[in-house]
Amino acid sequence: MAVGCAQVPTAEPDAMAQAETPAVHPAPAPEPAAAPAPSSEQARAPEPPPPPADVWARMRPGFRLTSLSTPLVQEWEQYYAKRPDYVARMVDRGSRYLYHVIEEVERRKMPAEVALLPMIESAYNPQAYSRAHASGMWQFIPSTGKLYGLRQNYWYDGRRDVLAATSAALDYLENLYGMFNDWNLALAAYNWGEGAVSRAIAKNQAKGLPTDYESLTMPAETRNYIPKLQAVRNIIANPEQFGITLASVPNKPYFATVATNRHIDVKLAAKFAEMPIEEFRFLNPAHNKPVIKAVGSETIVLPIEKIAVFQRNLDAHDKPLATWQA
Repeated sequence: MAVGCAQVPTAEPDAMAQAETPAVHPAPAPEPAAAPAPSSEQARAPEPPPPPADVWARMRPGFRLTSLSTPLVQEWEQYYAKRPDYVARMVDRGSRYLYHVIEEVERRKMPAEVALLPMIESAYNPQAYSRAHASGMWQFIPSTGKLYGLRQNYWYDGRRDVLAATSAALDYLENLYGMFNDWNLALAAYNWGEGAVSRAIAKNQAKGLPTDYESLTMPAETRNYIPKLQAVRNIIANPEQFGITLASVPNKPYFATVATNRHIDVKLAAKFAEMPIEEFRFLNPAHNKPVIKAVGSETIVLPIEKIAVFQRNLDAHDKPLATWQA
C-alpha cells in the first residue's frame, strides 16, 4: 500500500605564401545524375500497424521489471493459478480502469507492470479499505494521500477517486524510482516506505552486503509484495501456461467524466445515467455522502455510452437536483 504505513581552429595561412602560390581552379564537378522519380508505391509511406485490440496485447511488450526467479514467485503463481475465479473478479473490476491506467503509465514511460499494481493493492477495487486505514484502488493511507494532493474531507475522499489517485500513485512511484534508481526497490518502498527501504540499504552497506531488493531484510508483507506482482505479470504474459483464461479488455476508454455546476443526489445522478446505483457508486466511490457537491474539481464518472443519456435527462429535469442535507 502507499505508505507512510503505506530515468581545433585552423591557423590563418601565411599571406606571402598565398601571394607566391598560383591560383588553382579545379574543374567543375559533373552534375549529379537526376534521381529517378519515385513510383507511386515508393512514395507512399508504410502504414503504421493498427493498435492492439486488447489491453493485454498492448501491455505485454512493456513488461520490463527485473525478473525474480524465486520460490516466492512460484508460490504466488500457484496461488493465483488455483483461484481462477479470483483472477476473473480482479480482471472484471479492472476492465473499467485498465485502459486509463496503462495510458498514464505509458505516457510516463514506466514499466507496464505498474498498471497491474492495483491488483496487488486492492484487487482493482476502488472501494477497498484496509485495517491500516489505506483506501482506494492504490491504497493510500491518509498522510501519504494528503502529501500527494488527495483531498479528504466530509464530502469527498480523493484516495478513492480513480483519476486523482492514479495520478498521485504514479507521481509517488516516479519519486521513489528517482530515489533508488531501481524499480524493485521503488515498489518495495511504495509498500514499506522510503525511509524503511533507505535504512535497510544503509544497514547492508555498513555490513558490506549487496543492496538489491533480494538482499535486504524486510517484513514478510514487503518480501511477498514484488513476488505477487511478478506472479500476476507472468500470468498475464502467458495465461495458458497457468491454465487461466483472461477475459478480453478492449483497448479503448471505458469511461468519461462530466461536471455539474449544481449539487446532485447520487441516486438521481444514477437515475439520469440509467444505470444501477451499485455500478454508479463503484465508478464514483470518492463521494462520501448521498450528494455530489458541485465545487468544480470533483467530476462524475460514467461509462462512455451513458454520457449522452445522462446529459439529456439532466437537461430535461426542472426540479431540485439535491434533496439530501448534511
